[in-house]
Amino acid sequence: MIRWMAALLALTLPAGCSADPMTARSTLDGQPPIVIAHRGASGERPEHTIAAYRLAIEQGADFIEPDLVLTKDGVLVARHENEISETTDVADRPEFADRKTTKTIDGGKATGWFTEDFTLAELKTLRARERLPKLRSTDYDDQFEIPTFEEILTILTEVNRGREKPVGIYPETKHPSYFASIGLPHEAPLLALLDRFGYRGRNAPVYIQSFEVRNLMDLRAKSDLPLIQLLDAEGGPPDMPETSYAAMTSPAGLKSVASYADGIGPNKAMVIPRGALGSLAEPTSLVRDAHAAGLKVHPWTFRRENYFLPLGDKGGVNPAGHGDLGAEIAAYLRTGIDGLFSDNPREAVTAVRKPVEP
Repeated sequence: MIRWMAALLALTLPAGCSADPMTARSTLDGQPPIVIAHRGASGERPEHTIAAYRLAIEQGADFIEPDLVLTKDGVLVARHENEISETTDVADRPEFADRKTTKTIDGGKATGWFTEDFTLAELKTLRARERLPKLRSTDYDDQFEIPTFEEILTILTEVNRGREKPVGIYPETKHPSYFASIGLPHEAPLLALLDRFGYRGRNAPVYIQSFEVRNLMDLRAKSDLPLIQLLDAEGGPPDMPETSYAAMTSPAGLKSVASYADGIGPNKAMVIPRGALGSLAEPTSLVRDAHAAGLKVHPWTFRRENYFLPLGDKGGVNPAGHGDLGAEIAAYLRTGIDGLFSDNPREAVTAVRKPVEP
């Protein structure tokens, strides 16, 4: 109840909120929405590479987001999935041909090469590739290593030295219950590294996110760092098949989420769905309901390619062409979101910093 009342006060009298109506935002705490560089500046460099993270920082991102999986020797590395054939050159490496296998992860079968079958030294011999080659340039393929979480935190330490407002870190634990089942849990190495690099307490520039629930509950029992419950438009948490993400977005469900997390990261269609022709429809009540429960809202993922944009913001018929990402983001900002994930930090930062339309 105390937390809910505090959230209500924050909505009516937001601390630090500008009195200027052209800059004020209807976010939970009255602060400007944050831009989370989704896998780095992944619209311009291969995702989850040091080059992508550095470019995102140069473009003004508030946070960089590494998805974390583990190696055979228990090291946290940044990959979108533990299956790495789409994002590395592993399929072209004859020395690793016998590592190809099929596994069941989160109830589904996947075939390829998996990080947990490689030592860090072996993974470091691979090179990153563009995951969406039909939509994005492959000019930077085979130039960059797979980075460790420690290397990413080291880069941030260097970048943040002397900065008044540090660039934050927004790691996702990928398939945590699966990794725990094979003896490679995320929690201990994740919290140990964050603590070593000085990320401590409620105000640390970090959010830890997961599509699973028990993983976040376990983290909450061990840490007071901010946590985000990820939500998709369909299905439910892999570790709780008895529930659904839809149920978690009801007022009662959001109240339950608020007992262990600080915010939600919903599929953006849960905030503003699309109509039959692909145009943006009317916003749902999710942002308002989440704020009433004291939860921040950080939807995903905003991308500039026509393939991903709503009908009215496309820049032509070529799926790889670029449309008006700023216009799409502006529609979501009007709902009061507290931040957003984007593959294109430059465009997202520009949209967020634009004065609010009356």
